[in-house]
Amino acid sequence: METLRERFCAFMSNRWLVFVAAMWIQSCAGIGYLFGSISPAIKSSLNYNQRQIAKLGVAKDLGDSVGFLAGSLCEVLPLWGALLVGALQNLAGYGWVWLIVIGRAPRLPLWAMCILIFVGNNGETYFNTAALVSCVQNFPKSRGPVVGILKGFAGLGGAILTQIYTMIHHPDHASLIFMIAVGPAMVVIALMFLIRPVGGHRQGRSSDGASFTFIYNVCILLAAYLMGVMLLEDLVDLNRTIITVFTVILLLLLIVPIVIPISLSFCSEPKEPAEEVLLPQPEKLEPGKSEHNANEVIFSELEDEKPREVDLLPHSERQKRIAQLQAKLFHAAAEGAVRVKRRRGPHRGEDFTLAQALIKADLWLIFWSLLLGSGSGLTVIDNLGQMSQSLGYDNTHIFVSLISIWNFLGRIGGGYFSEIIVRDYAYPRPIAMAIAQLVMAVGHFCFAMGWPGAMYIGTLLIGLGYGAHWAIVPAAASELFGLKKFGALYNFLTLANPAGSLVFSGLIASSIYDHEAETQAHQRHLYAQNSGALFSGKFAQDDPLKCEGSVCFFLTSMIMSGFCIVAVVLSLILVYRTKIVYANLYGKSRS
Repeated sequence: METLRERFCAFMSNRWLVFVAAMWIQSCAGIGYLFGSISPAIKSSLNYNQRQIAKLGVAKDLGDSVGFLAGSLCEVLPLWGALLVGALQNLAGYGWVWLIVIGRAPRLPLWAMCILIFVGNNGETYFNTAALVSCVQNFPKSRGPVVGILKGFAGLGGAILTQIYTMIHHPDHASLIFMIAVGPAMVVIALMFLIRPVGGHRQGRSSDGASFTFIYNVCILLAAYLMGVMLLEDLVDLNRTIITVFTVILLLLLIVPIVIPISLSFCSEPKEPAEEVLLPQPEKLEPGKSEHNANEVIFSELEDEKPREVDLLPHSERQKRIAQLQAKLFHAAAEGAVRVKRRRGPHRGEDFTLAQALIKADLWLIFWSLLLGSGSGLTVIDNLGQMSQSLGYDNTHIFVSLISIWNFLGRIGGGYFSEIIVRDYAYPRPIAMAIAQLVMAVGHFCFAMGWPGAMYIGTLLIGLGYGAHWAIVPAAASELFGLKKFGALYNFLTLANPAGSLVFSGLIASSIYDHEAETQAHQRHLYAQNSGALFSGKFAQDDPLKCEGSVCFFLTSMIMSGFCIVAVVLSLILVYRTKIVYANLYGKSRS
């Protein structure tokens, strides 16, 4: 019988403990989604206009997306070292911004503020990279659920931090910036030594499926609870005690998953790991693996001689036909009738380098579709504070929280339903991205109309669609371009996020908003002059520009809705181009 010490050692080296700790870290990795809540405080304190706030938003998006340094450091430093660097960046960047906003540090020019926002938000990339690297290595046969859950918690982080801030209820909104600077750094430093590979391939057990189901149920319960609490706080004036109780329950729900490693280490009898027998090797080729990895000889003539209808056959029948063709080519090659040579470059579904992928139309279709779809969604997230204020809502935090919840469910649901599409129907995964972009087009249209309740409907549709992108795109990229250089490919695709934000937020939304705000300010100034109001000119000069009404974001939302339709078309082109690829990868043809 194992001693308590041995059980505790098993608990500390359990891969589920690493996964749960990574979930907690990811809950703090969504600080970028709170920019819509802190931007009004920065705007009023530093007297910025919307165009300047948009530039800070682009810097934030760049910090969240440029993860090359984090990826490089994770290869050199231990994972706890990379997490420490990220925590220090987060603390330094947002801590300095907080000191400037409250007047404790001298005001800096806009370019320096952009650098601080970039540095602070870039800490997220270290959290994401360390969590994903450790957990993918610990769960090599469950990468899909692991990545979906971790990315989902990153999207939910904004709502969690907002609820904690609501409990604190400090009258100074700048204190939210302080919480963003200090809170994630404290959590990451407390957990950083738990995030590491622990030989997860040797810990596979038949209970893994039930454990993932439990985690999924906790995720759904957590999202439903947060949504109910946020709506209740928005509709009803609750006292401090009730809000504190709600926040404590939220923290307990976050802690619940720890029961999995505890039960596996302390409550269950030791079992032999069921490593290879758990999942029998499939007959079909795994996505992302090259056929020539199996020591097969590749003939360039095979692609020429193979009839096109062979690709549409079921996988078992297709393999028989290809084997027959290979046998004929072997025989012909032996007699000198054909020349055997290696094929130039990989085909779809095999391992690409970034340089090889960059010359493929499929990668650019994904990139531009992601730029238009995800970029427009990020623009809404960055401007939620101004959008809600322009429509007459005083509490902007509720919409930041709601869009974080829908973003979370979009990531969980996008990965789950896109997996059904490819596994059950062998249909291209990008069709799910097209559906998400169509949903976002409707959401932008709702924002443009400014109907009663449009903010709630718009945040629902935009949050679901935006979140789904980040569950679908990484999986699709790994299927089309392989896993060998997946990190470089993924980091390249994430650049679509700040690029889209630069176009939609930095150039379109901010310019239109400031134009409408200047028009309204001029009209108010004329009205004040005609009414004989004193000091009207001074008031107009000192008061920061502020736009009111649905007109502020009408044209911007209509433009983004139109670009989402363009993104749908690009995704459908990708679907058409990759039908045969998915039929081959998943071993069946679509009826």
